[in-house]
Amino acid sequence: MGLLSKIFGKKNVEERKGEPDLVYIPNEDERMKWAIEKARLTLWYFEESLANPQPHHAYFSVKVHIIDGKNSEHIWLTEPHFDDEGNLFGTVGNEPVDVKTVRLNQKIGINRNLISDWMSIENGRLIGGYTIRAIRDGVPEKDKAAFDNSIGLYIDEGIDHFKANLDTPEGAILAIEQAYINQDLNAALACKDFYEEAKSLLSVMNMEIDHNIINETAEVLELSFINSIEEHGFPDFSTVQNAFPERKKIDDTHYLITEVCWYPDGGKSVQLLNTYKSPKGWVVLGPAGPQE
Repeated sequence: MGLLSKIFGKKNVEERKGEPDLVYIPNEDERMKWAIEKARLTLWYFEESLANPQPHHAYFSVKVHIIDGKNSEHIWLTEPHFDDEGNLFGTVGNEPVDVKTVRLNQKIGINRNLISDWMSIENGRLIGGYTIRAIRDGVPEKDKAAFDNSIGLYIDEGIDHFKANLDTPEGAILAIEQAYINQDLNAALACKDFYEEAKSLLSVMNMEIDHNIINETAEVLELSFINSIEEHGFPDFSTVQNAFPERKKIDDTHYLITEVCWYPDGGKSVQLLNTYKSPKGWVVLGPAGPQE
């Protein structure tokens, strides 16, 4: 019995001679649902990299959802490329187990809406590969090195390429960091909602709270934010690379985001950030406290 069978149970692993073992993770698994959503939100970066490959890019692959009647399976495609309309083409990269409509090494075309993951290797490092990471997250810590060896990849938190805008909580964090890089105070303020931040701050205090108190607190928070930048300058994110390994839903408009910042010297920091879905989009409320 192979390593993955020992970890996930024999019935959850298809051991295939000459190919990596196939691990079955239910689609409803929260880790897997987030992995697929994350892959779709960052697909733009994969497409741009594929269209303009750089010397540090060593490999590209896309995972797609193949449906065969009542059966379906997520399968990796090698040699991926998109046509002018955004449709995906590639070569079936692993032997299908549950579906019979495609076969190993077959060249197929498929609707981009059926993409469930993507991956590239950059400077020997896995970028994307979110479903692989979801599987790895379920591996006991003592077995992770062996898992990495079994699939032949170096896996850390990676680098996540959300678009720096207010469409997602992670994008809002990147947008305010880009504003810091550009030294654009107005852009940074646009990524904030001091009224909501004041509400969150005051909610933990045992006191009567009304609209006036929230407004006054919001004004203090905004002035403090502006004064800090004027006195100490903008935080320097110009050489930082980011990963967002976890998104925790508090309610429909509040998410707690884990951000990993990688620095040029190899160091990293991890922080929890409160985000809020305001009428203008997702905004950053502030840190929830250090994670490590």
